[in-house]
Amino acid sequence: MERIGGNRVQRLEESIKKGWYKFSRNPLSVVGVVSVLFVFFLLAFAPYVAPYPKHAGNFVNFAEASRPPSFKHLFGTDVVGRDILSRIFFAFRFSIAMGGVVLTLTVPVGVSLGLLAGYKKGSWIDTVIMRTTDIFVSVPPLVLALAVCSVLTPSVFNAMMAVSLMWWPWYCRLVYGIASSLRNEFFVQSAEVTGASSFHILFREILPNCSAPILTKMSLDMGWVILLGSALSFVGLGAQPPTPDLGTMVADGGRYMPDQWWIAVFPALAIMFVVLGFNLLGDGLRDMLAVEEV
Repeated sequence: MERIGGNRVQRLEESIKKGWYKFSRNPLSVVGVVSVLFVFFLLAFAPYVAPYPKHAGNFVNFAEASRPPSFKHLFGTDVVGRDILSRIFFAFRFSIAMGGVVLTLTVPVGVSLGLLAGYKKGSWIDTVIMRTTDIFVSVPPLVLALAVCSVLTPSVFNAMMAVSLMWWPWYCRLVYGIASSLRNEFFVQSAEVTGASSFHILFREILPNCSAPILTKMSLDMGWVILLGSALSFVGLGAQPPTPDLGTMVADGGRYMPDQWWIAVFPALAIMFVVLGFNLLGDGLRDMLAVEEV
C-alpha cells in the first residue's frame, strides 16, 4: 500500500513539473501570473504602499486639484485634489472582490446543474435545466445585468448579485457538454454497477474530469467579470462615491477630457492591466492543465 501511494505521489509530482515547465516556457503566461500577483499585493497592502491612503475616502484638497502627473503625484490628481494612484490601489480591492464573489456564487451552481443535466441527458431534468439556461444565455450579459441593477439601489453588493444572476449559465453549458460525453464511459458504468449513488458518480467520477476546463474558464472569467463590473460602475450602477472604483473613476474623468486626460486614462489603463493579467494567466493554465491531462 505504501508503495502504491508513493507511486501516485511520484506521478503527481512529475505531472506538476511537466505542467509548470510548459507554463514557464510561455513568457506571456509568466507575465500574466506576475501581473495578477502584483495586483493582489497592491490590494492587500494598499494602506501601506499607497502614497496618500486618506485620499481613498472622503477627502478634499482644492489647492492640489487637477494637477497633472508629477513626482509628487505620479498619476496626477482629480478635480477635488485626490491622488489618482492611491485611489487606483484601493479600487483594485473592489474589482477583485467583484470577480471573487461572482465566481464563488456562480461556479458551484452552474457546475452542479451542468453535471446533473449532462448525466440525466434526455430526461425531463435535462430539458428543464438546459431550456432555462438557454433563456438566460439568449440575453446579452451586460443588458441583463443593467436591467437587474436598474431596479435595485446602486451599490457594490447589488452589482455583484446582478452579475451573478447571469453568469452561472456559461458554466452549466460548459460542464453539460463534458458530462454528457462522459456518462457512457466505462468508469461511470462501473460505478453504477457497483451501486454508487448519483452524488458519488457526479462529484467523484465525472467532476474531476471537468476540473481543467473549469479552472481555465474561471481564470479567464475573472477578467471579464471585473470588466463588466467596471462597466456597471461607469454608468452609475456600481460602487457609489466616494468609494474608489475604476469604472466610476473613468466615468468621472471622461467629463474632463482631453484637457485633464490623466483623470480617466490611468484608471482605464488599470482596468486593462488587471484584465490582461487574468487572461494571460488563463491561457497559461489552459496549456499547463492540457499537459497534465495527457
